[in-house]
Amino acid sequence: MKKALVLGVLFILPIVAYLFFASGVNNFAKLPTLTVGVDDVNEFKSLSGEKITLQNKITILGFLGDNVEVKKGSAFNLNQKIYKRFYEFNDFQFVMILPEHQEDKVHELKRELNTLADTKNWKFLFGKEEQITTLFNSLKSNLALDDHLSLPEVFIIDKERNLRGRKGDELLYGFDTTRVSELNNKMEDDVKIILAEYRLALKKNNAYREK
Repeated sequence: MKKALVLGVLFILPIVAYLFFASGVNNFAKLPTLTVGVDDVNEFKSLSGEKITLQNKITILGFLGDNVEVKKGSAFNLNQKIYKRFYEFNDFQFVMILPEHQEDKVHELKRELNTLADTKNWKFLFGKEEQITTLFNSLKSNLALDDHLSLPEVFIIDKERNLRGRKGDELLYGFDTTRVSELNNKMEDDVKIILAEYRLALKKNNAYREK
C-alpha cells in the first residue's frame, strides 16, 4: 500500500507542478499596459549627437534632472542591478532625460558607469523644461517630477511606446531606483517578462515564415 502511494505521488506530483507553472506562464506572460502612446524623444538632443527614438526599442526611461550628482547613487543601482544583466539584448536601451547644459556632468557620470559595464546602451538626452514636462506628462502616471525635473523612479516602455507596469492590488507605474530591493524583486522580474514576451513573438513570427 505504501509503495503504491509513493509511486502515485511520484507520478502525480510532476503533473501537478507542470500544470501550476504552465498556468503561471499564461497568467504572467505579458506585462500589463498602463499607458498607450508615450511621446517619442526624437526631438531631444543626445550626448553623442545621434537621433534617439523609443519606437521599436524596449526602453528604461528615467529623468535625472539638473542634480546629476545627487542621482549618481540611483544610476549606479540601476546600472548594477538591471543594466548589467540585460544590456546585451537586442533593441534594449536606457534613456535618461535631462535639462540642457548638463552635458559635462553626464560625461563624468558616464565615465564612472563605464568602469562597471559597457555603457553603449545608456542614452542621455537633453531638452528644454517644456519638452521634459510634456514627455513626462505623456506617461500619465501617478508620480510627479520634482523642482529639478527629476524623480527616483524609472519606467519600462515597450516597442510600441506603451508604458508597462503592474496593475491590480499593486499599481506600479515606475520602479524606485533608490530601493535596491525593488530593483531586485520587482523590476528585474518585469524586465525579464517583457524581454521574454518579445522573444516569444519573434520565435512565432520566424516559425510562421518558415511554413
